[in-house]
Amino acid sequence: MKHKILLVDDEAMITELLSDHLGDEGYEVYAANSAADALKLLPKNPDLIILDINMPGTDGLEFCKNIRDHVSCPILFVTARITEQDKINGLQYGGDDYITKPFSLKELSARVTAHLRRDERTRGSSASVLTSGELLVNLSQRRVFYRDAEVEVSKKEFDLIEFLLTNAGQVFDRERIYERIWGYDAQGSADVIKEHIRKIRAKLHEVTGEEYIETVWGVGYKWKR
Repeated sequence: MKHKILLVDDEAMITELLSDHLGDEGYEVYAANSAADALKLLPKNPDLIILDINMPGTDGLEFCKNIRDHVSCPILFVTARITEQDKINGLQYGGDDYITKPFSLKELSARVTAHLRRDERTRGSSASVLTSGELLVNLSQRRVFYRDAEVEVSKKEFDLIEFLLTNAGQVFDRERIYERIWGYDAQGSADVIKEHIRKIRAKLHEVTGEEYIETVWGVGYKWKR
């Protein structure tokens, strides 16, 4: 199975160059030109992330800090300049190594290979995540985060979030959701779904200011893409 690499750099020319090179090296490569785009690709469960530090908006250090508790793979920072304080900051935020621009493709390949080999020796099972915008759902820990803030949800609320987000864009009626979450033999009413959806919406909106679950009148509910 091919190792998966996530490239994050705001310069499209660089991600295209590195994607072509690493693809030729036999890796499965995903490229993003912003932290927001990179977050959408985390459910691909990359084996290594190559992350530019100096990006507009959320920079590489902040992005690393936000995802480090949910992603166990090596993170290789790319930067145009490096000072001792830069190294300290990067390590504190969860980075594993630095490579300074300009660098040779041969050097990059060597760093990638070394970290993947080291990671295979030490790595346990990786966290599985789902994302929606800046909302991150850690399936392994069964926890929900927005940026670096946790959204407290109950067990059933998490089950509902996981089900709807996994099937984002699909509409489910209350009976189908109830059977999926509570089980076919549950003794109760599908009306409970309405109250759980209300609570989830309130909790997510309080933290994010956004609506993620849409009511399709006369049909049911769906997670917005």
